[in-house]
Amino acid sequence: DVPDQKYLCSNCNNILKKALQTLCGHRYCSACLSWIVRNNKNVICQKCKEEDPSTLSEGSLLAEERAFGDAAINKEISELKVHCVTLGCSWSGIMKNFEEHQSLCEYALIPCHTGCGHMVMRKKLADHLENECVNNVTMCQKCKRNFSSSEYQEHHQRKSFISIHRSFTWTFRLNQHLRTSSDMADGCRFSEVGCSFRGSKEKIKEHERTAVGAHMLLLLQHIKQLKASLCTSAKAANGSIPQSELNVNENKLHVFENIVAVLNKEVETSNLEITAFRRQSELDQNIIRGLELKIAELHRCLTQKDAGLSSLHKSLLISEQASYDGVFLWKITDVGRKLQDSVTGRTVSLYSPAFYTAKYGYKVCLRVYLNGDGTGKGTHLSLFFVVMKGDYDALLPWPFRHKVTFMLLDQNNREHIIDAFRPDLTSASFQRPVNDMNVASGCPMFLPLSKLQSPKYAYVKEDTLFLKCIIE
Repeated sequence: DVPDQKYLCSNCNNILKKALQTLCGHRYCSACLSWIVRNNKNVICQKCKEEDPSTLSEGSLLAEERAFGDAAINKEISELKVHCVTLGCSWSGIMKNFEEHQSLCEYALIPCHTGCGHMVMRKKLADHLENECVNNVTMCQKCKRNFSSSEYQEHHQRKSFISIHRSFTWTFRLNQHLRTSSDMADGCRFSEVGCSFRGSKEKIKEHERTAVGAHMLLLLQHIKQLKASLCTSAKAANGSIPQSELNVNENKLHVFENIVAVLNKEVETSNLEITAFRRQSELDQNIIRGLELKIAELHRCLTQKDAGLSSLHKSLLISEQASYDGVFLWKITDVGRKLQDSVTGRTVSLYSPAFYTAKYGYKVCLRVYLNGDGTGKGTHLSLFFVVMKGDYDALLPWPFRHKVTFMLLDQNNREHIIDAFRPDLTSASFQRPVNDMNVASGCPMFLPLSKLQSPKYAYVKEDTLFLKCIIE
């Protein structure tokens, strides 16, 4: 079946392999995320850009150390039902067993391990080695010549050089017959010296172009056999082999030597062409590397601009949400997810945007723990007040003395939750800030979680709640 979108990598769009989940919630293959981060600086999640560019944040920046293994998704993927697409194979099973099947599939095409260049079905490899492979040879200990498995068995049954010689003559004539027979597939021109390749004219042309080295080895072997034949013939008793037959062998030897000379020239020409191609390839690679560097530089500039736009967007949002009259209304969305993040420890607390007691007054913000903090951890919603370092602190009286009132609004306007406190003037929380923020102070047991989630009240409605802060 077509896999769900959650099982697909945000980069390569294939089934996730060793899935990692980023802080923004999207998933990547381990290798994909590593490649993206290694080749880019400050890269932003592409999925975040596609879904809603206006929500880009620091969590959208990709980094390997900020991603974690998604064991649940990996387990689900390992149980997905799959089947083998190799022609002829009927295997089906689950994903975690697929790699083992691939290494055993009898219908898979694999390269012959002797280096002959043929791709054969795994289940037909033994037959290929025995009957077709030009590299799978056995040396006869008596005459020191190499044969394929089937040729060796035939050779081993012959007792004298004459019978072997006649066998070569018969093979030569048989190959001539096969080449001229109209109902057979075309064979390689070097079939006379042991090449078993057969196919269409186009395939034979390609084969002869790529197998020059192998053909030269076959010719060299055949020439050695002919020389050995001539030497043995010369040493044999005079008249045991007709002179006409010796002349035929000498002619064949000259023909093969001429072929080898032609092939040598072809090899030299091919080497020159290969050298030219390599030079051109190096030039092309240099051009590609130059373009890649330019693309990387442009991508870096775009990333910086994206980060700058994100920062400006964040500043604009903060400016739009800022209040300058000591009254601040904080709308928190996605409460269910944020509460779960607080429970798991992923995001323990949330900070509100900054607001001000007056145009040139104190700069403050709220901090909420949806799953509680301190004495309220796990049982209550905790709400705190934070005094921040502001631009006009030097002109303001310290410590901070204003009464602070918290409200959790019932969206049915029935029963708001209200709590208030006056600052402890001896507490460090209300002295002039030295760092960006003072230690938060407030109500660790502001509201029981059971009441927050109760359907009897409307503190959370459409996964949204509203907190209000009033500074007198």
